[in-house]
Amino acid sequence: MFTLNCKGRLLAFDRPLIMGIINTTPDSFYQGSRHAETDEVLRTAEQMIKSGAAILDIGGQSTRPGSRWLGAEEELSRVLPSIEAISRRFPEIVISIDTFHALVARRAVEAGASIVNDISAGSMDEALIKTVAELQVPYVLMHMQGTPGDMQQAPQYGNVVTEVFDFLAQKIVELREAGVHDILIDPGFGFGKTIDHNFQLLRKLEVFASMGMPLLAGLSRKSTIYKTLGITAEEAVNGTTVLNTIALQKGAAVLRVHDVKEARECVLLLERYNHA
Repeated sequence: MFTLNCKGRLLAFDRPLIMGIINTTPDSFYQGSRHAETDEVLRTAEQMIKSGAAILDIGGQSTRPGSRWLGAEEELSRVLPSIEAISRRFPEIVISIDTFHALVARRAVEAGASIVNDISAGSMDEALIKTVAELQVPYVLMHMQGTPGDMQQAPQYGNVVTEVFDFLAQKIVELREAGVHDILIDPGFGFGKTIDHNFQLLRKLEVFASMGMPLLAGLSRKSTIYKTLGITAEEAVNGTTVLNTIALQKGAAVLRVHDVKEARECVLLLERYNHA
């Protein structure tokens, strides 16, 4: 069982946890995750918590393929009101800030967040890793080939599983040396990978679970699902449930999702199945 120190609060993984996605963006790939007003964010947060979310992941910057890179100040204007409001209304919930800006990470943690979720592994702001070490909060380390602007322009690997594993292993050493101690790992489904790459990673996901730290799977409503099935992101909840179930069977400790209730049901049913 894993534990993470979230600003003095221990987050225990006695079963897989659900991370609910709340985007304060106008252009996230899934329209249902876009929240422009604080009242709307609070309603969504309340519903996610009631449905079983242990973590709420707040993001102000779309990272869909081809998205525009926001500066830190613009991103802060989007995320800080939501983090402050959620922290006041629901002080028991763990809040994650989805950012690659060091300034956003610092200000968000000061406002109530206690996990930093960085798609860039520290590559888009050289101050980010040092900042996380100073803040002493858990860090989600994710693999991405390229940047959101170009990551889906013909991504290539010799062996995607080996290359992603080696990248994460090397970055873990760097994080430890920098003073970051609580790390979650994320192979980065959809971030610089083709559909085939994503399925290869999912098929071998237990390799990443063997690294000895919580494994986060972010498959929710992504194009790997809806393009494979010939549907839209809005229709992809059932496909998400199927892939989340596979991820849990292969060792995922966190499911990052738009649909908390369905993900929680995956956890509970698989738990009952495993103990039958």
